[in-house]
Amino acid sequence: MFNRNVEPNLDTEVPERARYTKYYEHDGQLRAYANRSMLMAGLFGVIALVSLLFAIYVRLQPPTVIRVSADGEATVVGGRPASPPPAVKGGLPSALVTASSGEAAPTDIEGRAVVRKFLESYMRYTPTSVDKNLADALNMMTTNLRMYSLNLLRYQDLIGKIKEEQITSSFKIRSIEPVPGQAWTFQAFGVKEVHRVRNKSEFTDRIVGKYHVRLIQDRRTERVPSGLLVAEYREEQMVGEKDIGLLQESSLLGNR
Repeated sequence: MFNRNVEPNLDTEVPERARYTKYYEHDGQLRAYANRSMLMAGLFGVIALVSLLFAIYVRLQPPTVIRVSADGEATVVGGRPASPPPAVKGGLPSALVTASSGEAAPTDIEGRAVVRKFLESYMRYTPTSVDKNLADALNMMTTNLRMYSLNLLRYQDLIGKIKEEQITSSFKIRSIEPVPGQAWTFQAFGVKEVHRVRNKSEFTDRIVGKYHVRLIQDRRTERVPSGLLVAEYREEQMVGEKDIGLLQESSLLGNR
């Protein structure tokens, strides 16, 4: 009564698919999975080995060093360039293109021309041309002087005042002479006439000034063909007067 053997319910203990498959079919599936895993492992091993060999090859190659000159010309110093350098257009000899030494020194007339162009760009302006004129003058300066002048222009808001008060400046250079004993240092004398409109009235300032400009010699480039940059600039007022009126004529700048 108590020792009766209870037969297991095959419908609940054994999966339906297993009841209809043989033992060798299960073994074949396991072998197929194993073969597939071995194949994938071998494939990934080959990929890892090829990646390792490529990394070793790249590491053994010499580094490519490219030197960029002040003119923006790139020259391969170490390693092998990816392609041969392009030929120079116009058939110019390579010595004229790559030579950085042996350039002809700037002449005195070039120094005077740089001083004249700088003063005229810096002193002559109208409300519509002030941006371009000041930009041209700033581009002729060295980096330190350019940053100092930019900060000063922003602090004084000079461009905003010129446009707000409709200021027009005329400038004429009387003479440019080199300073004895100082290389690339010039002293210029000029007359500046400034017109401004305020409260429907026109104000005119006539100023005779002395301008001290010191240049520094650099390499000749397309932007700086003379190789001279403005390194120092000072202005000293010698004579000045102010006139107020609606219609005025300049006797100092009349014979331009």
